[in-house]
Amino acid sequence: MFGRINALLYDKRRAGSDVIDLGMGNPSDAPDATIIEKLADAARDPRNHGYSKSNGIQNLRREVASKYLTRYGVRLDPDSEVIVCLGSKEGFSHMCLALMGPGDTAIVPAPYFPVHMYAVALAAGNVISLEVADADKFLSNVAYTCEHLYPTPKLLVINYPHNPSTATVEPEFFVEVVELAKRFGFMVISDFAYADVAFDGYRPPSFLAAPGAAEVGVEFTTMSKGYNMAGWRVGFCAGNPEMIKALSVIKGYYDYGMFQAIQIAAIVALRNTEAAVEVQSAVYENRRDVLVEGLRRIGWQVDSPKAGMFVWTQIPEPWRSEMSTMDFGMLLLEKGDVAVSPGSGFGPAGEGYLRMALVENEERLRQAVRQIGRCLF
Repeated sequence: MFGRINALLYDKRRAGSDVIDLGMGNPSDAPDATIIEKLADAARDPRNHGYSKSNGIQNLRREVASKYLTRYGVRLDPDSEVIVCLGSKEGFSHMCLALMGPGDTAIVPAPYFPVHMYAVALAAGNVISLEVADADKFLSNVAYTCEHLYPTPKLLVINYPHNPSTATVEPEFFVEVVELAKRFGFMVISDFAYADVAFDGYRPPSFLAAPGAAEVGVEFTTMSKGYNMAGWRVGFCAGNPEMIKALSVIKGYYDYGMFQAIQIAAIVALRNTEAAVEVQSAVYENRRDVLVEGLRRIGWQVDSPKAGMFVWTQIPEPWRSEMSTMDFGMLLLEKGDVAVSPGSGFGPAGEGYLRMALVENEERLRQAVRQIGRCLF
């Protein structure tokens, strides 16, 4: 599905069309200048050009532990409870290889970010997807599944703020997750990719801040979003030491670690640029307001997300009844020169919805709304 959209997007741009791309959550803003300067300095040092450690240099792991303590009140041992990944997506995929095998089952959110489904499948595991729109219902469905499935699921994947639906939870949710994990004996992976992007005073809670969380699971974070370092591929996994050790073993076979100059620059970013992260979050909040208000003006019923870098919205009638999500997305691209992600690309639970990324500036978002309006009305 996404391949078809990207192919048409490429062809239209080659033909000279100015397509506004709201499809991929690919940050378009630059990292703080301090980070880039440190990268350049570190890259000039010949000592940083050899193989690095696959689990990350110690000072970077210490900085991750320091951030968890400062922001979430969570104490982590940087030697046994933190590992550096080549982006959280790589870490998640390799963690699934470390934990899953034939006959094992994972519960994943629905709609699902594709790697949550396919990393389990690539590890020869089975997947059960449960809808996340209602947090209480999700937990109830997790318990029901565990009570009625034999063998019980081995892994629960949670993702809040959620991609694509932007669903959020409060800290009490994770307390219940830990209780369920202990009752039924499953492990937990929390994908916390949007920890740094939140609006209206909302602060996304960390799974690891729940009592006993590190006894049952781990959490993945990334510098791609709040720090605008997506192409740098800097991610982290923290929490249960046995799961961290298992990931370390797998990574030891697959990679020689991240370029050390990037790791050194990441230390500076974590240590010195939190103010820039807050500013970037405010940028996304302003873009959210522009897009949500614009879509409402042309008759769409759109919820305003509390976190993340997407707007998740139902296709308006009568189009929702007359065409598939994929066809509607292709219509916006072909006739309106606006690329979006059809919700069905995130599984059956996404049918009837679109995901729009807040990666363009406010004026381009206003233009996107105008082009959508001309295309449909």
